Amino acid sequence: MQEALLAAAVQWPDQGVPARARGWLITVAARRLTDQWRSDQARQRREATVAAQAPPDETFAPGPGDEERPPDHDDTLTLLVLCCHPALSPASQVALTLRAVGGLTTAQIARAFLVPEATMAQRISRAKHRIKQAGIPFRLPPEPERAERLRVVLQVLYLIFNEGYTTTSGPNLHRAELTGEAIRLTRAVQRLLPDDGEVAGLLALMLLTDARRPARTRADGALVPLAEQDRDLWIKPSIDEGVGLLTRALAETPLGPYQLQAAIAAVHAEARRAQDTDWPQILALYELLERIAPNPMVTLNHAVAAAMVHGPQAGLDLLRLLDDDARLASHHRLEAVRAHLLELAGDDQAARASYQLAARRTTSLPEQRYLQARAARLVARSH
Repeated sequence: MQEALLAAAVQWPDQGVPARARGWLITVAARRLTDQWRSDQARQRREATVAAQAPPDETFAPGPGDEERPPDHDDTLTLLVLCCHPALSPASQVALTLRAVGGLTTAQIARAFLVPEATMAQRISRAKHRIKQAGIPFRLPPEPERAERLRVVLQVLYLIFNEGYTTTSGPNLHRAELTGEAIRLTRAVQRLLPDDGEVAGLLALMLLTDARRPARTRADGALVPLAEQDRDLWIKPSIDEGVGLLTRALAETPLGPYQLQAAIAAVHAEARRAQDTDWPQILALYELLERIAPNPMVTLNHAVAAAMVHGPQAGLDLLRLLDDDARLASHHRLEAVRAHLLELAGDDQAARASYQLAARRTTSLPEQRYLQARAARLVARSH
């Protein structure tokens, strides 16, 4: 395994990978031996008992002309692709995936997304009707379309995980039922497509991120930022599994955005203390990620990494690129990051204003309380 990783690290310059980023591969290879290739048979048996099959529904039944399937055929991927059909809105894709593939009840999904059950029932019903009306067959799409459809499936699973990990509104910071379902469904896809590097990368990203969950809140539900978390509370088996998945994907498959995000999460996981974090390596990975999959959230995180390496002003300069981006200009995370960097720069008055603005913009109560507390602390410090 070490030889394979070393070979991958040597080949990376052809893909524009900075030397700092390649260093992580070699470090991981030196630390993890082949005994991490643990059998997952027990897990597969557990998951089989809660198989992700929808209740009988004519909408998802095989139609005339669909090819016959052997009795042991796993329709999970087919059903996921159907639920994530581009004819449906993103909200409908998520709802239908959780209902038909995840097996959650309509009431559970409605509670997770803080909407009335009747509203969610209508959303799911309309999605089913749209599929039936369009005559979409219950089969995998033709080979030329599969890569794009798989991309949508992974995006939907990623959205489900993110909504569970940091709930966009309401009293709770996270919803374990959503992160758990996202991980379980991504495991199912990874078993069906074991050679797909981005599927493995997404699963690794989820595991490495979810490993922090026990340390993210205090007993009263208050948010604990990454730099202040008790890392002894992080879930080590999830970290080990995520790093193992990522190591194999980086060594054997083409590089992709989910693998890069997982690599960033792995660098954080490798640091025993916040001050031990290899920020130059994280910065190199974000620079690469921004080149191959640019989006405003990547730029936002890139700004944080730049500030940690080159000082807060470097991060603030990057944030200015987002001020005119309609996708993020009014998002609370932009102001929250700006507030943090302004605080690091010693501009307490501007930082306090940005914290307060971010608190007004978020609909998550734990995030709102955290941002208000940061602003109040700056007020107290100025007196």
